Amino acid sequence: MAVGYDELVEKHVFEMDGYTTQGGERIPSLKVGWEAYGTLNEAKDNVILITHYFSGTSHAAGRYSKDDAAPGYWDAIIGPGKPLDTDEYYIIASDTLVNLNAKDPKVITTGPATLNPETGEPWGLDFPVVTIGDFVEVQKALLENQGIGSLHAVMGASMGSLQAYEWASVYPERVERVIPVIGSGAANAYLIGWLDAWAAPIKVDPDWNGGDYYKAEPPTKGLEESLKLITLQANHWQWANDTYGREWAEEGVDPASSLEAQFLFEKVLDDVATDRAKVADANHLLYLVKANQLFVTGEGENAEAGLAAIEAPTLMIYSEDDLVFFPALVRQTIETIAADGTPVEEVVLEGKRGHLDGVLSIEQAGETIREFLDRDV
Repeated sequence: MAVGYDELVEKHVFEMDGYTTQGGERIPSLKVGWEAYGTLNEAKDNVILITHYFSGTSHAAGRYSKDDAAPGYWDAIIGPGKPLDTDEYYIIASDTLVNLNAKDPKVITTGPATLNPETGEPWGLDFPVVTIGDFVEVQKALLENQGIGSLHAVMGASMGSLQAYEWASVYPERVERVIPVIGSGAANAYLIGWLDAWAAPIKVDPDWNGGDYYKAEPPTKGLEESLKLITLQANHWQWANDTYGREWAEEGVDPASSLEAQFLFEKVLDDVATDRAKVADANHLLYLVKANQLFVTGEGENAEAGLAAIEAPTLMIYSEDDLVFFPALVRQTIETIAADGTPVEEVVLEGKRGHLDGVLSIEQAGETIREFLDRDV
């Protein structure tokens, strides 16, 4: 019987004395947090790497304490007897560089909000631009630090899927299976534009001050508006319509009565954004936007060569209602990977949450994931 991952999760810290980005710039030292579920076997060949989404963290399963309100985001499929069976596999996940949630005490990351050891001041916009490839290189160093040279699988959702593609493309000899969830092989022009729109409210907030706000008032309002846009696009119109319709935010207060009077869904978006902004950092959001805009599998001029380099059997999981990574582009990615004979399977998730179904409805793909992980390659 599958049960929740009931062991309390511990956050660990991985440190590097220095790292040179793919753009050739040096970060003198860095830290990222990581956590793991299950036990690393003696051969160190039972490892599944989980790579997280844009606003996510390494907390993929379990709870840090018995008082936690909710477990990690993929707890439905990680645990004893679950598709990612912790009785069999060692599941490891890390916080990325420039993690959005830089103010969350359970997140350990290096980025604009952290201190530059050479100046003793926050990096701000002096922090170098980093890419999805840089996220992968830091993960590789983390794994090698534990003596892990190969992965039974790498699996991630949204921005996590981009990291999964990159792993399988750049290190095909290390990745035995790859499971990209709700993501395609490159950031297309339309997504680049949307990512720019996500960033825009921060840049027009006067408190942003060109990224130099760590000793002053942070651009909270701009950050909240950015997070509101992200939340809206990550969901689907049908869910919003079915759940909130045209209900008023306050009983007896008609939205037509003033510019300030709201519909309920407006208030929900505001409240979610306000809550999320409490642990987020505005500059980190901007750096994540840039990393996602720059993404092309294999870091080349186009995705075709990078995707063709993927040799590992691939399980693609996506939603037909995704408003971030459109299903037509996911299917194009499938065709490109499969063109040279690489085995590719797909699961289409059903639900009303659009892009978020890759997180909230992942259990629908559970048995296919289990079979895919168990199959010999």
